[in-house]
Parts: sequence; C-alpha cells; structure tokens
Amino acid sequence: MKNKNTRPARTGKAVLLYEGKTKNVYILENGNYLLKFKDDVTGQNGVFDPGANVVGLSIEGIGNLNLRMSIFFFEKLRVAGIQTHFVSANLENSTMEVLPAKVFGKGIEVICRRRAVGSFLRRYGDFIEEGAPLPSYVEMTLKDDDRSDPLVTRDGLIDLGIMSGKQYDDIKKKTQEIAKIVADCLLEKGMELYDIKLEFGCNGDEIILIDEISSGNMRVYRDGKYIEPISLSELFLK
Repeated sequence: MKNKNTRPARTGKAVLLYEGKTKNVYILENGNYLLKFKDDVTGQNGVFDPGANVVGLSIEGIGNLNLRMSIFFFEKLRVAGIQTHFVSANLENSTMEVLPAKVFGKGIEVICRRRAVGSFLRRYGDFIEEGAPLPSYVEMTLKDDDRSDPLVTRDGLIDLGIMSGKQYDDIKKKTQEIAKIVADCLLEKGMELYDIKLEFGCNGDEIILIDEISSGNMRVYRDGKYIEPISLSELFLK
C-alpha cells in the first residue's frame, strides 16, 4: 500500500506514556503521539473477542496487519471528509503518528451493530435471533476494566458530565457514517460487517476518530461464517 501518509512517522525523542492492551503509546517532541501496534488481541481463554476488555492471546504479525488496515480506512475517511487523528505511519516499525486528542471521561467505546451477535445477543437474546439485522444500532460503554465496560445511556453521559447531548448526537452520526464506509469496503470483497467498535476524542473543539480501524475491533462474516481476525486482515489486504 502506497500513499503520501505512509512515510516514516517522526520519532525524535519518543517517551513512553503507557502500555495498552494492543498498542503502546508514546509522546513525541512535536506534541503528537506515536502508537506502537502490538501482536496482542482481546479475548478470553485463547479465543479472540473484540468485545472483551482483557488480552486473550497474541497472533504473530497481527499488529502490522492492523496498522495497514487502519491506514486504508483512515485514508477512506479523509476522502469522505471525516476527521481522524491519523498523521503518518511507519509500516516497518508498526507505528503510527497521531494528533493529540482528549477522550471523553476516562474513555468511551462506541459500538455500531448491524447484526445481533456478541454481547448484544447475550443481553437481548430473548427478543431477537442470532444474526438478525439491526438498523446500525449505536451504543456506548465506559472504558472501565474493573466494571467490565458498563453500558451507558445518552442521559447518563450528560448527567455524569462526560459529554453534552450535542456531542453524543455528533458521535452517533459519525459512527454510523464510518460503519457504512467500512461495511461498503468489506462488501466489495464479499464480506459483511456485523459490528464495529470505535473511539473518539476532541482535538481542540473538533470531535475526531481515534485509535484504529482493523480486524481487532470488528466482527466480519462471509456466507454466514465468522472470519477470524488474522484471516480477515489477510483477505482484506491481499
């Protein structure tokens, strides 16, 4: 993959801020951040689960594949006029330079569900069949490992002072737009997006997409069968 933003990310003196589940985060001299993609993925008992909040296994090479997918989708979003934190990337080092962004509260995960699977099905299985279509249903969870990333409502986010109603509505709209772009790209390759998990933050007064868009934060099926993340990355990028 070649584009103007796959030039080497500026490193300078990169200072480690913290080690995340799937990425390490550094701060650069220019005020931007550097994300180092790792080969760890979330899940339980050695089984990948994008909805899990703990590292479940490592898959050799998945970090670099996730970076390549992220570059692809960030470029698609740029063309569509959707702002992200992406600045540049270094594929050789599996790093991506990004704009600084202030998260909402201690971090919010935004899930767009197009079919009933995962935790949605576990919660509401009495009312819907597995795999039933959903109208780009959006829900948000607090990033809180100790409380298993609890669901939070629009009113809850407002009353807790985490975000305003307008910010919630903007994020919901952006999430549905992003999910459609990702779904359309997957459909071109004969695959279907069932759900995707995104994160947003504020760069100044602007809400932008942060983190990544890769096999590690989406569920994708083909002919009704789930595609494992490393297989998804390889199929998508070949």
